This record gives sequence, structure tokens and C-alpha cells, in this order.
Amino acid sequence: MKKYIVLSFFLLGFSTIVCSQSVSNDQIKDLISTYKNDVRGPYKDIRWFCTDGSLRQPKDPCPENIGPGVQHARYKDAVVNLGKTNHIYLGQILAYTDAAEFWDVKHNHSRLKQYQLDKYLRTIDNGWVNQKGQFYRGSIQSEDEEVWGIEFYKWLLANDTNLKQNYFLIRQSLKDIPHSGDDNVAQLMRSQSKVISDVIPEFMDLRVKIHSLPEASDIQKVENFKQANTSKISIANGKKIDELIATMTLFFKPVDVSALAKQTTALKNTEIGSKINGFISSNSDTSEPSKLIEESSQLLYDIREAVITETSGAKRLQLLDVSLKLEEIVFKTAQDWETETVDELLNKICYLGLATAGAGYVELSEWQELDLGVKPSENKTMTLDELTQVLENARRQVEWSSSMVKANYQHVVDQYTDFEPLAYGFIDDKIRGSVALHLGKAVSDLGDFIAKESSLTNKVLDVPNQSGFRGLNPGYALGELVVVSGSPEDIEVSSNKIYVFQRSPSDLKPIAGIATVSEGNMVSHVQLLARNLGIPNAALSDDNLQSLLKYNGETVFYAVSNKGNIIMKLEKDMTESERALFVKKERKEGKIAVPIEKIRLDETNILNLRSVDASDSGQLCGPKAANLGQLKKMFPDKVVEGLVIPFGIFKSHMDQQMPDQNKTYWEFLNAMFAKAEQMSQDNSDAEIEAYQLSQLEILRVAIKKMPMKPEFLLELENDFKSILGNEMGDVPVFLRSDTNMEDLKEFTGAGLNLTLFNVADKAKIIEGIKDVWASPYTERSFKWRQKYLLNPENVFPSILVIPSVDVDYSGVLITKGISNSNDNDLTVAFSKGAGGAVDGQSAETYLIKNEGGFQLLAPARESYFNRLPITGGMQKQTSTFDDFVLNIQNINEIRDLAKTIRIAIPKETNSDYEGAYDVELGFKDNKLWLFQIRPFVENKKALSSEYLESITPKINKSKVILLLKNIN
Repeated sequence: MKKYIVLSFFLLGFSTIVCSQSVSNDQIKDLISTYKNDVRGPYKDIRWFCTDGSLRQPKDPCPENIGPGVQHARYKDAVVNLGKTNHIYLGQILAYTDAAEFWDVKHNHSRLKQYQLDKYLRTIDNGWVNQKGQFYRGSIQSEDEEVWGIEFYKWLLANDTNLKQNYFLIRQSLKDIPHSGDDNVAQLMRSQSKVISDVIPEFMDLRVKIHSLPEASDIQKVENFKQANTSKISIANGKKIDELIATMTLFFKPVDVSALAKQTTALKNTEIGSKINGFISSNSDTSEPSKLIEESSQLLYDIREAVITETSGAKRLQLLDVSLKLEEIVFKTAQDWETETVDELLNKICYLGLATAGAGYVELSEWQELDLGVKPSENKTMTLDELTQVLENARRQVEWSSSMVKANYQHVVDQYTDFEPLAYGFIDDKIRGSVALHLGKAVSDLGDFIAKESSLTNKVLDVPNQSGFRGLNPGYALGELVVVSGSPEDIEVSSNKIYVFQRSPSDLKPIAGIATVSEGNMVSHVQLLARNLGIPNAALSDDNLQSLLKYNGETVFYAVSNKGNIIMKLEKDMTESERALFVKKERKEGKIAVPIEKIRLDETNILNLRSVDASDSGQLCGPKAANLGQLKKMFPDKVVEGLVIPFGIFKSHMDQQMPDQNKTYWEFLNAMFAKAEQMSQDNSDAEIEAYQLSQLEILRVAIKKMPMKPEFLLELENDFKSILGNEMGDVPVFLRSDTNMEDLKEFTGAGLNLTLFNVADKAKIIEGIKDVWASPYTERSFKWRQKYLLNPENVFPSILVIPSVDVDYSGVLITKGISNSNDNDLTVAFSKGAGGAVDGQSAETYLIKNEGGFQLLAPARESYFNRLPITGGMQKQTSTFDDFVLNIQNINEIRDLAKTIRIAIPKETNSDYEGAYDVELGFKDNKLWLFQIRPFVENKKALSSEYLESITPKINKSKVILLLKNIN
């Protein structure tokens, strides 16, 4: 390895720039633009790098007595500096790179991922940073890069942990890192077609076809396109089309199965080697697509199991290369496997699912949970319900496969997109190049068949693949459709628009309707708000999102039924009954009032969590503290100690004089609402809202600077020590906003106000209290209240202060089956670390069944999680997906806890509440900790809407389906 890897001091030592400050995105854009027009690109010169560490001029090779050395370019100083300051590496030369630094464990393998992204950008942007530098002779020696790649993989694959935790990433990287003379032809084909459509818009239809489901017949279509448009196409663009045709011809060239024997020389006399040889013998002359895919898929899966048992890095490398060839066979052959009956389609889905698991798009344990091996009755029949279960599981595998790609690459793609927008297409390119693409097509065919049999059909404009849509929350909306294909984080949303996102923003403000490709998890704060407020919410596929782009900006009607079927139509196509849903009076009646009749503002002493219970909710404090105090009484060993800063302390501080206003903070707030009411006579809603937000900004800033009463600070210090057992500043705590506007019978308020994680410093705790008091006056919190509450001015925050528990994993329990609407089942979503599942993480989600057993609804797909150091703050750690988050013991304990809650909470609180509960909890060393309990609020209006009921079909789940029935 030493022969081919130059130590990192060479990489860093030639920079004359010493700078620790990050380079801005605009500066990086300028660098890239400069390098595109530089004949040397990101490189400054070429040198010989000798084995003894010395450097020599290009025409002065390393002497034989010190080894052969390698010749390649050195990076420009600014490129080196960018790696130091931003951890961004442009134009990476592998022979210039230490293996461990390239694997980049500390940064979640960022350098390797950047290398892959760089290669993608070069194919779609004429060399990208190397547009002219790609012709800089001698800058990169392909043979040295390939030798480096072989040695790198031998080193990497010798470690069992690397392979177990990062199977998908390692296998994907083999498509991009030179090590065997192969190129990623499929990616090149997609990239070339994109380049052509960018310069010849009329080529777009062919590009879409090549990107979605390429076929050998597409070669003739491209040739016909060129011939039909000869007069319009320039010589340069004609050459691009010829290059695409050549690439497509190479791509569709049949895989030489017999050639696999040359790639398995190290596997002789092994069990998996015998299986490979058997496959070669059986399929060298196979012309039957179904047989070839079945056997290729099985071998793909067998290789994935066998690669772990091998110990040699060289053998593992050969196995993975064979695995890539097998995926190529499946990818090219899948469209030739024509299915006529339900039985044949189920068989195709089973084997494509097996291939998808073998290729690493889901973990093996996840594949086993899906149980897609179909077991029909002896009469070759299945009920509609049984067939729908197969569809749902197969659809899950497609979604999990896409989320595996996103989980591995999204962070790096987002980082690059900030300075190079073209980077955002990388993930889509990876998904389209996977065998999961064909699985998705087969699943769509099954969805279409079941839709006909059940009448549960979607009617979403005129987009194809309607079965890719799946309703999550019932509701209806009318508004402008906004389709966001890129990052959602910088989108300013409007409460009267309908949004389609790749994933929902982390800090979503009120909207009329939503649909997302990445569902996140069904118990996140965003999902709970949508469910609570009757906001129609659906999941869709990447292709569905792309199909909706042409309707971006149109006003549409959007409805999700109680069974999850979806309607979306242009406003002009609405029926009279649909128009009647949006009469202003009806919407006004949907608002609710925050009860303040029993609120007690005279309590101005800090409370011990042990002294409050559910009866104090809305009186002394909010429901978080009241209900956690109740849980402390019921489960004393599962709830931490805590103290509560009641409403009265907040109000007493708000009664202080506000600087520069000649009135108190509270009077300022109420004066704002009074003026807003006056403005309603002559001003638009937008003008009133703008005035209110500007005044709230003034109030919020003032609260953060508000002087704290000395008697309160003294009591805080004393109670902190007596209740939490140590001085303030020595115990890291959570400061949780806990208002009287949360957990009402018809409004959840989940996640609208501030929670501060793991605050240790005394001064930061005091400042944090003021930050939490100010948080109900943020734009997001105010807009949600203003939209759904009749008296949003009557918000009073209390604060729950509890010591941090650095849990191993945490999440949410809903004492109801959300996915199946079964009140007796449970829904659980967990992520690693603290704060799991509530912020929309792609969490491990289960349906825990009342009759026993459980079903995995979604695996964890979050690359980073939170740890809570004793010194305060949060540390981000990286996660892998090879093991489940929850274990059987955890699931059984959650099941027992839910039983107790259902019985004990109503009894202990003398409550007539009969609905489900939303519980936040976590595990530390397998010990369960409870952090919150609240009612699980659903939108009764949406659930009982006559219109939604009218579009919800009555399904005969016991209907018998003959598997020999024709699907067309």
C-alpha cells in the first residue's frame, strides 16, 4: 500500500495559505468558475512523488534505488485550503490520498462521497471543475488510480466492521472508484442524455424515457430523433448524440455471463465460488428473462450473505464485483420479463425484491421483516386484504431503498448544492441506476391491479403511476400548488398554498396541504399537526413529484380520504359540492378557544414536579409539566426529578415596565391585539399580519433582554440544588416550553414552541428561560395559533426544567394503530440518541399488534443523532443501519407500559377521555424513561366529513382473487 499512497503531509504541505475561517459558498462558486476556465483546473503543477517522500520535476523520474514513485498533479493552494477550512475536496487524485483519510470516518465518509459526486458532476457538466483541466496531460495517471483503488479496497474490506456497517456505501463506491477497468456506463448514459436535453429541449421526452426505464429500442429512437432534426442540430450537438448512441449500445450489450469466471479466480474451492460457477453453467446460453433474473437475484443475495463470512479483502472485492455484474444483468433484463397473471407479477416482485436486498438497498434483516415470499393457498387464490398486504410491503421496500440512497448521500449533496445546484440531481441519478427502479415499476403494476379490484383509485390530475400516491392524513384544501424538487429549507411557505416536497422542512409553518417523497415518520411534530388540524397529507414517489412539476403554480383542489385515496384536480374542474367546502363561514367555525377561566396567575413560586399532576394543567402550568408530574406519581422510577416555573412567574415578569414603551410588556402585547382588531375594518389580512409580526418581533427581543426578578433567581438557585441535587451549572437540563395552548381537545400545538436541549451553564439557563418565554411570539408559533385559535393572545408559557438523560435511543409511542386505524394496536417510532422521532427524523417505526407480534413499518434512515455530554450542548454522532434501534425486550416493555397507561391514566386523573395517548420516551442501557404524555388529538371534522366519506370507497377485504387472473 505504501507504494501507492502518499502521506497526507504532501497534500497539505504545499499550501502557503494559512486560514481557519470557512470559505463562503459564493467564494466557492467563484473558485469553481475560475477552475472551469483554467487549463490546469484545480491543479497547479505536475511532480514525481517518490517512495522515500521526495518530489522531483516532471522530466526527472524517481531513481530506481528509491522506488518507481508516481507522477500526478499537485492541488492549487486554494484547493488545499478549502479542504482544511470547509472539508470540501475538489478534483481529488486518489494516488495523492491516504486511504484512511479518504475513507474519512470522522466526517461520515464525506471524502469518498465527494469523489463520487465529483465524478457525477464531471459527466453532466463537461468535466465540471476540470472543463479545461481534463486535457492537462499527466495530471492524473489512470493506471495509478486503478492500482490505488485495488489496494484501497483490499485494505478497507479486510475490516469486518467496515463491511457490516457500510455495505451499501462500499458497494456503490465500487461503481465510481477505478479498480478493475470498468466504468459506470449506466450513469454516463443518463448524464449524456441530460446534457443533450439541456441544449435541445425537444429531446426531453427521450431523456425522460432513458432516465426512467431505458430499453434497447431507445437506441433507434435516438437515431430517429437525430435524423428528423438534422437541420436544427449543430455539429457539436450531433456529436453529443452520437456519443450517447455509442454509450447506449455498450450499455445494452448483453452481459457475458461466462466472463464472470475470470473475476472469481480467488474464490476457487469456496462454497460461494461453486454457486457462481453453477450460475455461469446454467445461464451462459439463457434467453428466458424470468429464469435469468430469478437465478441472478438469488445469487446476488447469496453473495451478500457470503461476503461477510469471507476474511480476505481480495476475495471480498471479487465477490462485490460479481455482485455489481449481477445487478447489471437484473437491471437490463427486468423490462424483458413480461408478466400476464397476478401470480407471475408476484413472483417478479419477490425476485426483484430479493435482488434489491442483495444489492444493499435494504439491510438483510429489513428484507426478512418484509416477508415478500408469497404463500398463496392451494387453490392459487388470495383475498384482497392479503394481496394488499403484499403490495404495502413491496411498496415499503421501494421507499426504504430510496431512503437508503438519501440517508447515505443527502448531507454531502446538500452541502454541494449550496454552491453547485447541479449536485442535487445526484441522488435521483443513483436511484434511477438501481435495480429498485424496476421493483418500483412492478409494484406500481400490482397497485394498479389492486386499485381496479378494490375501487380504491387515486385521481391525481393526469400524472402517470397513480398508485405511487398514498394518503397519510385525511383532509381537503384549495390553493396554489407549489412543487419543490430541491431542498425545502429556504422555502418561505404560505398558509393558503399546497406544497409537494422531497421532505418536509424542519420548521414548517402553517400550510393548506402537503405531500412528501420522504415521509419522515408518522409521529413527528409536523405529521401530528397535520393529522390534528385536518391538513391533507400524502406520500408520493420521486417520479410522481417530477410529474407534478408542470402544474407548479396552478390552483388545485386536493383531498385525502379516510382510507388514503387521493384526489387532485384543477380549480376549474371542481364540483359544486367541492366548492361549497370552502365557504368562509365554515372555515371560521373550525377555530377553537383556549380556555383561561381557571388559570391561576397568583402562583409565583417555583414548583417541585412531584407536587403537580394532571389537574394542574392549564391552571398552574402547561400539560407537559402537569402530565409528567402525574407520571412521576405513577411511575416514580421511570421519570426524572424536575421543577416547574408556573404561568404566574411569567406573568409577574411581563407586568414589569417595558423599556421605551411607557407600558408593561403585557400591556404592549394586548395593545397590539387591540389595534389589530381595529385594523380589521379597513386593512387586508396580510397587512394586519405584517403589523402583528413586526410588533411581536419588538416584544420578543425585549423579553430576551428582560431583567429577571432577584427573588425569582434566588429561589431558582435554591430549588435547583434541593430538587435536582446539585448546583445550577453542574447539572445539564432541558428547558421545555409548556403553554396553556397545547394539548387542547382539538389542538395539539406539538413542537410549536422552544425546547432547549442539555443546557449546563448557569448564565445560559437563565437566558434560556427568557428565550423560552419569548418563543410563543415567533412567526411560526404565532401563525399556527392565529390560524386555528380564536384567542391567540391568551397564551401563557410555563417552563418544565428536567435533568438531561443521555438516552441511547428515544421516540414516540401512540396508543393507537395509526396505519390501520385500530384503537387496540400501538404505533412506535424511535431514533438513536436524544430527541428521536419528534423532529421528522426518518425513524424506525413499528405497528405493535394487540393480539401479539409487531410489524416493521419503516427502518431508521437517519445518518446523525444527538448525544448529550455532561458539559452541556449536543454532540452529533454518525449512525449506521445494520442493526435495529429497538430490541424485543424494549418492544415488550413498551407494550406493557401502554396497557398500564390506558387503564391507569383515566383512573388516576378522574378523566372521561377515551382517546389515544402520545408518549415521548427513551431507553438508557435498556432502562425506560418517560418524558411526556399528552392526548393524541385527531381532527374529528376531517374524520367525519361527509365529503371525505363520499370519496372513500367501501372495500370488500375478503374478496377472493384468483392468482391466475390476467392483470391487464
